[in-house]
Amino acid sequence: MHFVVIGDVGPLDGMLHVGDEAMFEALVLELRARGVDRITAISSNLADTRDRYGVEAVEGFGFTADREHNERLLAGEVSPHIREVVEQADAVVVAGGGNMTSIWPSHIYTRAALGRLAASVDVPFVVSGQTIGPQLNERDRELVSEMLRTSALFGVRERDSFALCSTLGTTPVLNADDASFLADVTTSREPLPLVPYALVSLSTHTAEYDKEAFVTAMAELLDEVARHTAVIFSAHFAPLDGPPRGDEIMHERVRSAMTQPSGVARVQDSATSAKLARGAELVISSRYHPVVFAVSGGVPSIGIPVDDYTTTKLTGALGNFGQSSLLPIASLLAGEGADLFFDVWQARQLIRDRGLAEAAAQRSASAAWWDRVATVAAPR
Repeated sequence: MHFVVIGDVGPLDGMLHVGDEAMFEALVLELRARGVDRITAISSNLADTRDRYGVEAVEGFGFTADREHNERLLAGEVSPHIREVVEQADAVVVAGGGNMTSIWPSHIYTRAALGRLAASVDVPFVVSGQTIGPQLNERDRELVSEMLRTSALFGVRERDSFALCSTLGTTPVLNADDASFLADVTTSREPLPLVPYALVSLSTHTAEYDKEAFVTAMAELLDEVARHTAVIFSAHFAPLDGPPRGDEIMHERVRSAMTQPSGVARVQDSATSAKLARGAELVISSRYHPVVFAVSGGVPSIGIPVDDYTTTKLTGALGNFGQSSLLPIASLLAGEGADLFFDVWQARQLIRDRGLAEAAAQRSASAAWWDRVATVAAPR
């Protein structure tokens, strides 16, 4: 079978986005395990995607943040190279990533265009592992609703997304994130740290909150954590080599403000990041996928949301595996981090035991989902 798959893959300027790559990698591995022997990716970096996953790759549609441009492109002719691969496909799948929120209109338009193209040539269209909203303007609601109605399968990864989709006329399938079990289906040769550790992953995005205040409060919290276990930073969006960039900039600022020692594990690939999160005693993260990787292995986790969007995602990631420890940035700045850390730390074995029980059920549901995706189209 031949599946065309789109995800936010293809490092630009040498910067790897671990979570976006992880969701695509998990989908590729799960489909291959179920007999899909040809995959064509729509990618931002064709050479990297071909080499990294052993798939074919084509360039994308060209949607941007400019809505007027996007409307003209959506109403016009689809690029011949995309039309050709879709016409040859047995199914078209939207991998997790490119979340459908008005924050990033290009993602919604891209996926809407792909869904329309699939429908026009009678190829089944599947959407997997999405966050929907919470911000959706009227036009974006129309486009998401259209995708819900025309898809053969539509999967979301949080209860908030499920509830929002239900108001758009169709009930989706609620699952955990597509990359939840990446550590189960892939391996990394990188060794884990030799000492017990807390894994920390921080975005540079602090919304309207002062970055200096965030750095100070986070350093104080992590100094307390470091008195109980080693602290290791690992970026979610960072360069594969060279000087620090992306999330590493925030990490270096926090490390410099700490009085206790800490370590760094530089990003290698998604499999290594998943293994590192699974191996931790605790994960503290304002990024989404370090939490996803951790909770599916029962690892106690504290999510630090900075806005409505990250609150939706982190609440969903934790809740899917029976956890609920959120430290909103306002609470962090108010000095409430240490109390939450102590509560989680003291309950860490109970959290792990309950999380592993939740993971068994989620793993079965995830396998059933991939079974459905792989069999959505009969070979031509």
